[in-house]
Amino acid sequence: MSARTARITAVTSGKGGVGKTFVAANLAAALARQGQRVLVLDADLGLANLDVVLNLFPKITLHDVFSGNAKLDDAVLPAPGGFSVLLAGSGMVEYSRMTPEVREQLLAVIEQVAPRFDHVLLDTGAGISDVVLYTVSLAHDVIVVATPEPTSLTDAYATIKVLATTQGRRALHLVVNQARRPGDGRTVRQQLQQVVDRYVSPALDAPVRLDLLGEVPSDPAVREAVLRRELLLERLPGTPAALGIVGVATRMLTAA
Repeated sequence: MSARTARITAVTSGKGGVGKTFVAANLAAALARQGQRVLVLDADLGLANLDVVLNLFPKITLHDVFSGNAKLDDAVLPAPGGFSVLLAGSGMVEYSRMTPEVREQLLAVIEQVAPRFDHVLLDTGAGISDVVLYTVSLAHDVIVVATPEPTSLTDAYATIKVLATTQGRRALHLVVNQARRPGDGRTVRQQLQQVVDRYVSPALDAPVRLDLLGEVPSDPAVREAVLRRELLLERLPGTPAALGIVGVATRMLTAA
């Protein structure tokens, strides 16, 4: 990579349904509003849905780039919200396993696009498959998206534990989505940190620290924007959830 290269951030989650792609897309828009050059790469190679969230109908996807049928530059598309996207194309079964060839291709794509942007957000799949873990390994920073639901917390803990033990991650960012009341984010962070301190950190060379980037309130405007396939920050920028995302972006920039 060049000397001036993007900050690469993986946006991941322990389970599906927590709004990971919604957060990634709207976070990109919030960063772009603050003058950042942003690319979102849909790294959920087998079950991509960033195109659905953004209401885009790409003629060229990462699949075409990987197969040699298109140039990378032709696959980088402008998105609503003032950022760029690299879409994966849904249902590509051949990318549901991380083969050496796919590893090399994904790394090569990130190395090529990184010098052109300030931030590259990798919208990973959910869980701890080899595809997800390899994608996360390519990032400087990791944002774990979780909700206050017990199943989400359990799966977020599993993700944090695996990243700490297999990738040497000692600092991870947390975004709590669908917060039902103010302060849910701090509560979730504290609960996760306590479990990590007790069961993960003692076996490591240094403790794992969870940094709360912010909470996104549960907000009916989110459902409306998702159903309309529009970015919340574009359609309803003054709503509580939109302001929560802006807060996450601001803290992300100051924490860098």
